[in-house]
Amino acid sequence: MNRCSWIQLVAAAMLAGVLLTGCNGQQAAPPPSMPEVAVVTIEPEKVVLSSELPGRTAGYLVAEIRPQVNGLLLQRLFKEGSDVKAGQALYQIDPAPYEAALDNAVANQLAARKAADRARAALNASIADLARHEAILALAKTNLQRYEKLVKTQAVSAMQRDQAAADVEVADSGLRVAEAQVESNREAVGAAEAAIAQADAALETAKINLGYTKITAPISGRIGRSNITEGAIVMAYQAVPLATIQQLDPIFVDVSQSTSELNRLRRRLANGSLRENGTDKVKIVLEDGTAYPHEGSLKFRDVTVDPTTGSVILRIVVPNPDAVLLPGMFVRAIVDEGVHDRAILVPQQAVLRDPKGNPYALVVEAENKVNHRPLTTDRAIGDKWLVSSGLAPGDRVIVEGLQIAQRLPPGTPVKTVPFGAERMSAAKPDGKTRPDTQSR
Repeated sequence: MNRCSWIQLVAAAMLAGVLLTGCNGQQAAPPPSMPEVAVVTIEPEKVVLSSELPGRTAGYLVAEIRPQVNGLLLQRLFKEGSDVKAGQALYQIDPAPYEAALDNAVANQLAARKAADRARAALNASIADLARHEAILALAKTNLQRYEKLVKTQAVSAMQRDQAAADVEVADSGLRVAEAQVESNREAVGAAEAAIAQADAALETAKINLGYTKITAPISGRIGRSNITEGAIVMAYQAVPLATIQQLDPIFVDVSQSTSELNRLRRRLANGSLRENGTDKVKIVLEDGTAYPHEGSLKFRDVTVDPTTGSVILRIVVPNPDAVLLPGMFVRAIVDEGVHDRAILVPQQAVLRDPKGNPYALVVEAENKVNHRPLTTDRAIGDKWLVSSGLAPGDRVIVEGLQIAQRLPPGTPVKTVPFGAERMSAAKPDGKTRPDTQSR
């Protein structure tokens, strides 16, 4: 073997040794460590479900002040924006025309009473005259009977008997006239008494109209601005109110609830997945997010659906002693729906979304293997989601380590630690744990 061939052989042996050493080094590398995740074990909980519904406040009692008689507005007797009491004078309409009308009604009543007295006197006189004619007729009949007997014995002449018969006819005619007069006088008395009643009614109307010239508050509450100034002519029951009074304590809160939500709630109560909690208390949240200090009470649900919104109105009565709530304010009402005795709740960071926006969770199943679990979520309760399907009691849901777990193929084994443990193996070098979470 020449020198060149020997050198080539040595080089080939060295190269083979290098390659063999490299392969042995690859086989000796340690296996990668198992990913570590923090999990929560699902346990059913008892929760009170509620809905937050938008609404507006409205006065408990609302009275639009309108005049009930025509006239000149002389005076406004209240301070705009002040609290008024029921019966308090608010406006004064010129009373002069109504005072004159009252005086005239008094005079008419007096005249009607005097006319009635005259009619009664005439009736009494006609009744007396009727009695006189009855007596005359009775005497004439008696005389006729006597003459009838005497004419048979020729004690009196036939002429005298005929005269007695004529006297009976005259007396009977006079009696009929007297009876007609009594009836006429009775009708006159009835008409006079009706005139008295009419005069009394006119007098009462005049008194009422005079009283209407002073406009008073029908309810207690807070009165707004005056729409009419002094010196204006006002009309009875005009379209524009003079002012409006609203009772503010308590106050109504009218909130709207969609019919779909209402029907869903009724179905859940009917099938037993929810039960009524036996309370009608409602919490109120102001427009700026501040909790109102007084709870309200649910009064009723309207029986008519608004066709434009597809919702029904819920009316809530809320105490308002400090007049914090004013009519027309926007608020939100937290209305209890019922009690869920076996609710499935998971931390919100444990619920992920696929590219289509559908919720799912990463669940550690048998042999500590990760799997994707599609979910149906109902609503957020605090920092958790209420899950209506997809999870069951005993399921272990990944809460921390999600960024790593999301990249793992289904069925990959992981190491689990309880959520909330002080330390995970993936802690930073300074010893502080860095949770790997993802909001929904």
